[in-house]
Amino acid sequence: MPIIIDGYNLLWAVQKLQGDSSISDVGLCKILGEYFRLIGDKGELIFDGTGPPDKSCFQNTSNMEIFFVGVRTDADTVIEDKISVNSAPKRLVVVSSDNRLIMAARKRKAVSVKSELFWGRVIKQLSRKRGIQEPSAKRGSLSETETDIWLNEFGF
Repeated sequence: MPIIIDGYNLLWAVQKLQGDSSISDVGLCKILGEYFRLIGDKGELIFDGTGPPDKSCFQNTSNMEIFFVGVRTDADTVIEDKISVNSAPKRLVVVSSDNRLIMAARKRKAVSVKSELFWGRVIKQLSRKRGIQEPSAKRGSLSETETDIWLNEFGF
């Protein structure tokens, strides 16, 4: 399911929940990038304004696109437009605690998730224990020399 996130709405909710304003838009993007990589889904994070002049810190995020909408519109309007033109709105998830976006999502029968609840899901997913990955060398084959040594060892 594609997920559209009201960027600053989620950031504000995270800062409020954690009682800490040290998490930034860049930090939020990195956390969400890891979340989307783990769940194997795609997301769009939409922020108001133009963002920083150097946006290179927002690159290299897995399965996620980050947009700054500029000065002529706002994130809510852009998200509403994305909801209204989506060809499969029942498969769409909209993350925001903004009543305007909740109503727009419901109108098209999209799933609406409040920012606080979504952040809880993110934290839960990221805190799950992951299985220990085997070293890649374990999957590789032996060299000819190593093969000869073992064949010799077993008398072949």
